[in-house]
Amino acid sequence: MHKKKTVSYGKRGMSLEQDLNDTNTYYLTHGLAVIHKKPTPVQIVGVDYPKRSSAKIKEAYFKTPSTTDYNGVYQGKYIDFEAKETKNTSSFPLSNFHQHQLTHMESVLKQGGIVFVIIAFQTLGEVYFMPFECFQPFWQRMLDGGRKSVTHQELKHVADQIPYGLNPRLDYLQIIKKHYF
Repeated sequence: MHKKKTVSYGKRGMSLEQDLNDTNTYYLTHGLAVIHKKPTPVQIVGVDYPKRSSAKIKEAYFKTPSTTDYNGVYQGKYIDFEAKETKNTSSFPLSNFHQHQLTHMESVLKQGGIVFVIIAFQTLGEVYFMPFECFQPFWQRMLDGGRKSVTHQELKHVADQIPYGLNPRLDYLQIIKKHYF
């Protein structure tokens, strides 16, 4: 009797964060843009020193709410964006965002920066670039008591799909050129 082998399709692709980090490294090494992932501000309050050479953090807290995931500069313009992913196939839950992030993005937009969100539907293998100006109405709709998500169909109408490539992995600069230059 043969035992049926279980096939796992998990972890076939990289995470959105890894794809974006690889893309940003490509942009940097090829002199195209300087964009980095922002570290989350953490306050360390408890450290255990079992040996002089190996300290272990026992307790830490977030200092302040983080703003967005990535920022940098491209062709003299400030870039600021948030990247989120979902396993849902029909909609993207807005609960993945926080009000302080929207407030930050609005401030950057008012200063003339390029602000957008990148949304990945993991299960579908699709990644979208949505200018912040297109994202705001969905957030406002939720605040007004409406739908708490953006449907996949709605997203396809206001966002550009970022095709996967080899180098760079997710070439979102091509979409920025199309929208802003």
